[in-house]
Order: sequence, then C-alpha cells, then structure tokens
Amino acid sequence: MVENDQTPPSEEMQPLSVTPSTSPSSNPTTPQVMSLEERFQLVRSVGEECIQEEELRNLLEKKPLPICYDGFEPSGRMHIAQGVMKTINVNKLTKAGCKVKIWIADWFAQLNNKMGGDLKKIKTVGEYLIEIWKAVGMDIDGDKVEFLWSSDEINSRAHEYWPLVMDIARRNKLPRIMRCVQIMGRSEQDELTAAQIFYPCMQCADIFFLKADICQLGMDQRKVNVLAREYCDDIKRKNKPIILSHHMLPGLQQGQEKMSKSDPSSSIFMEDEEAEVKTKIKKAYCPPQIVEGNPCLEYIKYIVFPWFHEFKVERNPENGGEKIYKSFEELVADYESGGLHPGDLKPALAKALNTILQPVRDHFSKDPKAKDLLKRVKGYRVTR
Repeated sequence: MVENDQTPPSEEMQPLSVTPSTSPSSNPTTPQVMSLEERFQLVRSVGEECIQEEELRNLLEKKPLPICYDGFEPSGRMHIAQGVMKTINVNKLTKAGCKVKIWIADWFAQLNNKMGGDLKKIKTVGEYLIEIWKAVGMDIDGDKVEFLWSSDEINSRAHEYWPLVMDIARRNKLPRIMRCVQIMGRSEQDELTAAQIFYPCMQCADIFFLKADICQLGMDQRKVNVLAREYCDDIKRKNKPIILSHHMLPGLQQGQEKMSKSDPSSSIFMEDEEAEVKTKIKKAYCPPQIVEGNPCLEYIKYIVFPWFHEFKVERNPENGGEKIYKSFEELVADYESGGLHPGDLKPALAKALNTILQPVRDHFSKDPKAKDLLKRVKGYRVTR
C-alpha cells in the first residue's frame, strides 16, 4: 500500500488523483492509444453484468462518443461505493471515449420521500454529492462528465418528457411496474404511494430523454433498465440501451447485502474521519479463512485493487513480515490458507481507505462552501 502522500501507482488510474496536473488532457472523443478491443474490455470491466456484449462492441465501433447514464437520488451522506466505486467506473468510461451524464434525481428523491420530501434539502444534498465527486478525483475536465438536475431538465423540455412517460405507463400493466420498485429501495409488499408507482415509468423515460446508449447503474436497477429494452420492442425501436450493471458493495456487518445510510456502522462515508474508518473496519465482519460473504475482501477487490493495483500488508517479521499483493487472487489464496489473518488485513484495509479519502476530508475542512454543505447534510434526518 502506498503512503498517504502518494498517488495511485498505476498510470491507468491517474485521473483518480485530485491534483489537476495528473489528469489526462486528451479529448474523450479521440482515445488514440486504445484499440477497439481495449476500449471494449475497459468499459466491460465496469459491469458485473452486460446486456448485451455484442451490442456494446458494435456501439464502441460505430459511435464516436457513446453516452452513458447514471442517476442518484440525493438522499443523505455519500458512502464509499457511491463515491469511490462510481469515480473508478466513470473514469474508466471517459478513458474509453464515452461521455457520462450523471442524473441528479432531485424530483425522484422527492417522489420517494427522501429528506421528508423537502426539495430544498434534497438540492443541498445534490450539491454535496457533486463536491465529493470533484474532491475524490472524478475525471470531469472538459465535457467528459455532465451533471444534470432532473427538475431543471424536465421543466425545460416538458413537452418531450411527459408524453414519453405517459406512453411507457400506457404500454405496461401495473404488475410489471410493481416488479421495478426495487429501484427505489422498496419491495412489492410495501405500502406505496401513487408517486412511487409512477417513479419506474419516469426512470425508464429518463434513459430515452437523456439519449443514453449505456445504462451504467447498479445491479439493483436492472429491472427498470430491462423495462426500457422491452419498451424498445413495443415501439419497434432497433437500437436498445445497453445495460452495464455494476456490483453492489455489501454492508460491513454480517448478512448486509448492501450499505444503508440509516445504519452508519454498515458503511464508510466519504468524509468519515480517519479514526472512524479504523473503528468501522475493526468491527467489520471478517471471518478467518472465509472469502464468501466477507465484506472486507469485497472492499479490497472493488475499491483498493482498482485504485492502487496492489494491497500492502504491514506485519511484524515474526508474523510473516511485510507483503505486497499484486492481485486479488493471490490475496484470496493466502487468506483461505490462513497465511493472512483478519488482524493483519483489517489495519491494511483501513489505511488504504484512509489514503483514498484524505483529499475529500481536506476539501470539506478547507473549502467554505463544501464545509457548509456537509454541516447541513449531517443535520438532516434520513427518511424513507
């Protein structure tokens, strides 16, 4: 693991440095040094699932600047999957020559009763999200990444948006829409408002409204992305949006399939203090020699290795001494055999995460606007 004053060692991830001079200056429309296969493999590496790979390859071959879409409800403090994993994925996409549209879904958060439905608070949270992505090193130079507020965009082009939403709603039966409520963190058994039933139709419409070629969201959003492809069949549209669904990082406690903003112990937040990160990782579920369902190993696989391309464990000589793992597979083999103990893995993981998060902490402690945003967001009560 690199020391706190170092940037990630790999040239590939240089955009993740918060120092502007280390960011690549090449135009995303002309990835001169990458072949089609290299671009395909880089984009494909973002997703745990891709529907369909041949469509993705064809898109990268034929379209100079593919448009990728991702969206977030501004619903509270940002956890490390939203912050770091998203930054890693966005930087891969821009390096491969894609434009990324990030949909700050303020109206959707209001529909879903986030921040008690208070749109002013929701917008404050949205501004805080953008500040974090800038601070952690998202590659936003030029026009590679575009942040779009759903309320502004929909109001400015209402004549395009609402007929599309209405057509999607008209063509689908209620049970099909209900199967999509997972996208809001709900279940079909929940007592839903009419607004929450309307939400999937709007999210499906977003894909076409934003002219997205690739839907780059989490696995928990795949049902509405599949709905968009089904809608293309209904309207006889040939070019369907490609679904590139990324892995969902689990919570830190045993059995937590995903992080929860309402349970601070389940996740690392982007502005957590160094001591908080150490405490949370120390208390995290990490059974010896067990890889399956081990959140600490998932953090290493999906955050540490993509960022640093190595994992450094510091131990006393009598406990095996210092070791630098160059691949996740090498680490897993050591962990399963007992050669690497949780008592050594956890401090190394906490140190790696703190290295990544330090520029964010610095930004929110030194920048007056960011400092005020964080104070306000921390004061808001998280609602469902």
